[in-house]
Amino acid sequence: MSLATDADPVSADWSRVQLHVVTGKGGTGKSTLAAALALALARPGRNVLLCEVEGRQGIARMFDVDPLPYEERRIARGLADDEGAAGAVHALHIDPESALLEYLSMYYKLGRAGKALDRFGVVEFATTIAPGVRDVLLTGKVYEASQRNARNKKAITYDAVVLDAPPTGRIAQFLGVNAELAGLARMGPIKSQADNVMRLFRSPRTAIHLVTVLEEMPVQETADAITELQETGMRVGAVVVNQVRRRDLLPEQLTSARNGDFDRAAVAADLTRAKIDVTPELVDTLVDEGRDHADRRALEDAQRAVVDGLDRPVYELPRLAGGVDPGGLHDLAAALRDQGMAP
Repeated sequence: MSLATDADPVSADWSRVQLHVVTGKGGTGKSTLAAALALALARPGRNVLLCEVEGRQGIARMFDVDPLPYEERRIARGLADDEGAAGAVHALHIDPESALLEYLSMYYKLGRAGKALDRFGVVEFATTIAPGVRDVLLTGKVYEASQRNARNKKAITYDAVVLDAPPTGRIAQFLGVNAELAGLARMGPIKSQADNVMRLFRSPRTAIHLVTVLEEMPVQETADAITELQETGMRVGAVVVNQVRRRDLLPEQLTSARNGDFDRAAVAADLTRAKIDVTPELVDTLVDEGRDHADRRALEDAQRAVVDGLDRPVYELPRLAGGVDPGGLHDLAAALRDQGMAP
């Protein structure tokens, strides 16, 4: 497994990245990675914003807080350093309707008129009849949070923004929607906003990280997404392999397990030393499980080789036996920081 190092020419200088976009095939743990990365980036004296755009309230569930409104809220301390100091993680649940009202107020000074549009259902109609509009509004809010200016009075300026983005199957379309909008709008604030968003997404200040597990379909989808993103001029960051299993068996033991020639007497002796009642059926069951484990490891090793060939920095996160909770997220954040993904 090739981990990113400062000497590795493929490695990105993550200290220059302001916007970390996290994507992955559904079920691989992209929301978990986004949350852990936000915690790891929140070093002492730093503010990090964790955004979600899919309407699932995943941040609230992972951090065990109330459902998030369309409002930036501090939800956690970052990963503490050796002296116990830590930064702050804020969260924002972005919905397109609220983003549109904010956009109208900020750029067109509609104020109460914008709220009237919402009451009449015009906002919902606009974002439903033209699905691309939703992505424009969602990405526009992410841009605003990353590039605070004079319009954002009294708003927090963040040292980093982490976006829990849509899955790999539509990530290129989601991030590239403003390029299409810029091509349609010849001038005016819409054209300017779309150009600015794409400039940020294609700049060294943005990195698109992909999370996968060591299975054929997620790894292939990760490879396809990298190709598609690069073709659109996006800057791909790291590949994070999630749910990595402990390597409890040595290579020679794996070979024996796959061949079914485990020393059954030795297995029985180990069980006896552990004060477990030994039966032939129990030994047979353990040998069969050992063979299944060895077969699984062989498949994972094959996919690991594919991941290593993607020419991106690769990091690993362990499988959490107890599931994802605030404590587990801090463990994952520590793993990311130890491997150099969170400078």
